[in-house]
Amino acid sequence: MKFKWLASYAWIFAAIFMLGACASMGDGSVAEKRQAILDMQQNALTRLYSEKPDTRSQLQNAAGYAVFTNANVNVIFFAAGTGYGVVNNNATGNKTYMNMAEGGVGFGLGAKDYRIVMVFHSQKAMSYFIENGWTLGTNADAAAKAGNKGASAEGEGYLGDVTVYTMTESGLALQATVKGTKFWVDKTLN
Repeated sequence: MKFKWLASYAWIFAAIFMLGACASMGDGSVAEKRQAILDMQQNALTRLYSEKPDTRSQLQNAAGYAVFTNANVNVIFFAAGTGYGVVNNNATGNKTYMNMAEGGVGFGLGAKDYRIVMVFHSQKAMSYFIENGWTLGTNADAAAKAGNKGASAEGEGYLGDVTVYTMTESGLALQATVKGTKFWVDKTLN
């Protein structure tokens, strides 16, 4: 019985380790890592504009916006994810490169790779996000997607002066969790 319990936790830690490897920036110079983030951002925005054309003007008229990539694993009662991205200040043109990690509890099984686009409707909301970066919320989703094949249930959320869009890139997941997400400034890339 103890062996089964230990084996379950070993699988969880292995999944989290693999997840971290998927979401890491890997090797390369600071300039190469920044460029990889900007390329990911451009691909995510191209998809968002294609699926929701009104978001282009929303992002242009906002105080700023952020785009993150995230890899998430959910194993029975535990969920974890890691990622990275960039916050764009429309007033100054400054870019703040950031990392993210999430953990949660709930019920589910699967793994997915997804993009998050956050639209900051006020300078205060954007500054607060860069300086504090915590979020807490619930998540319920279903995804079965590989490239352009398959389907996923994606969402749009509103948190005060922030609109959040999510888009699944790939994965197979069915989950309902309560999770916390921490975003923080990447000191190496800024």
